[in-house]
Amino acid sequence: MNGTAWDRRSFLGSTGAAAGAALLSACNHAAGPPKAPNPFGGSAAAPGFPADFMWGTATASYQIEGAVAEDGRGPSVWDVFCKKPGAIFEENSGDVACDHYHRYREDVALLKELGVTSYRLSLSWTRLLPEGRGRVNEKGFDFYKRLVDELGQAGIVPMVTLFHWDYPQALFEKGGWLARDSAAWFADYAALAVSRLGDRVKIWLTQNEPSIYVELGHGNGVHAPGLKLGVSEVLTVAHNSMRAHAEAVRAMRAAAKPGAATKIGCAFALSVRHPVSEAREDVEAARAAMFAVDGKSLLNNAWWMDPVLRGSYPEDGLRAYGADVPKELEKDAPRMKEAIDFLGLNIYTSRGCRRSEGGQPELVPLPPGYPRSGVDWQPIVPQALYWGPRFMYERYQLPISITENGLSTRDQVFLDGQVHDPHRVDYLHRGLAELGRAIRDGVPVRSYHHWSLLDNFEWADGYKQRFGLVYVDYHSLRRVPKDSYRFYQQVIASNGRAVFGETKVPITQVTPV
Repeated sequence: MNGTAWDRRSFLGSTGAAAGAALLSACNHAAGPPKAPNPFGGSAAAPGFPADFMWGTATASYQIEGAVAEDGRGPSVWDVFCKKPGAIFEENSGDVACDHYHRYREDVALLKELGVTSYRLSLSWTRLLPEGRGRVNEKGFDFYKRLVDELGQAGIVPMVTLFHWDYPQALFEKGGWLARDSAAWFADYAALAVSRLGDRVKIWLTQNEPSIYVELGHGNGVHAPGLKLGVSEVLTVAHNSMRAHAEAVRAMRAAAKPGAATKIGCAFALSVRHPVSEAREDVEAARAAMFAVDGKSLLNNAWWMDPVLRGSYPEDGLRAYGADVPKELEKDAPRMKEAIDFLGLNIYTSRGCRRSEGGQPELVPLPPGYPRSGVDWQPIVPQALYWGPRFMYERYQLPISITENGLSTRDQVFLDGQVHDPHRVDYLHRGLAELGRAIRDGVPVRSYHHWSLLDNFEWADGYKQRFGLVYVDYHSLRRVPKDSYRFYQQVIASNGRAVFGETKVPITQVTPV
């Protein structure tokens, strides 16, 4: 977060099906031979991760592709928003970004060298449908076919997100997510994508972080499309986006070829609450806080997940929003429950919680000077990757994929020509150790995707924040693997065993005793 605008993940730090089911059983059918067979097997009882655990990284179309006006791509709301004076740090834009559109082979080679078995990417809606619906841009599909085929040849399984925020400008001008028809527009796009790419892609995510793009883009206006709507209208946008998810799941299953075993999930921005002790009362307080809806912000968990996973909105949220709740919400909710195969979780940090003297959950403030990443909103809390997945599995009983987890640091090339990022290395080490603990305690986490492979366009923060394992010089577009790339390479090669063992301080302790 800078002085005037929230970063896209800022609210993650400031707010609040059987375990044995295989998440990715269809991955053997993806283009090219995956490096490890699926479904996931093995045991997490010993140090390490399940034998077929999938290690990956994640990116998003507008943040890395560039080529915004090439080969028939239409404008998105982010193309327009980036032209608004003062909207983006130093007037940056995704016009070129990492130029992945032209350099995807180089980037896939980096993935192969890293040793990942999974790569999460997103499709640019307007590269495929320039007006959001209707006319199909074949050159756009040709690009993604080339990219997915390149991944297959490298033995990497693609996980494809349909919508990672670059909403078609043409559909926004027809009402965008405020329009009830937006659910059908999205479902049509989803069906088209699966019908064209389903022979190559078996693992899909409908949307990325709906709570963030709704609140930041439609509530406080610091992200595209830059709206500042009233509470009732923001709730309508949220409702339609989740209706769109459900309609898309139905459309995708109908479009998938018989026997394709397509796996579908959704990537949610998780607001984690962890207990400050493992005392029963503090664990119960943290669990209650994690799924509470107080009506002050849409940056919570249950308002988004309960309708699509349970078929109803949480009662405390309905009470809190009161008269602002649109009439159609409760009527639509039962149809919004459409079975998905796994739960995508984007986890960056957590807030500590305990039971107060009055018996209620109470957030515990951080001490002065507590360690943070390169952005103020991200305190370093390794246990987020333990308690977040644990609480989510307890409530929703779905296999889990960590679809994003990462750290911003102010990286540079040092005098030895290398990029040293010890804070990211330490963050990875601690977080993965905690994730391994969750798996050993019975949480069915099937994959981990580090955000991000590359430094990239970080929304309203432009190119100020660097989350990549690979440094990108935005002038020359040269890629330089960082120390964290080499560390993660070792983690993958050891199937996670590299993060276990003796340490001088406990994994969750980031301050002196």
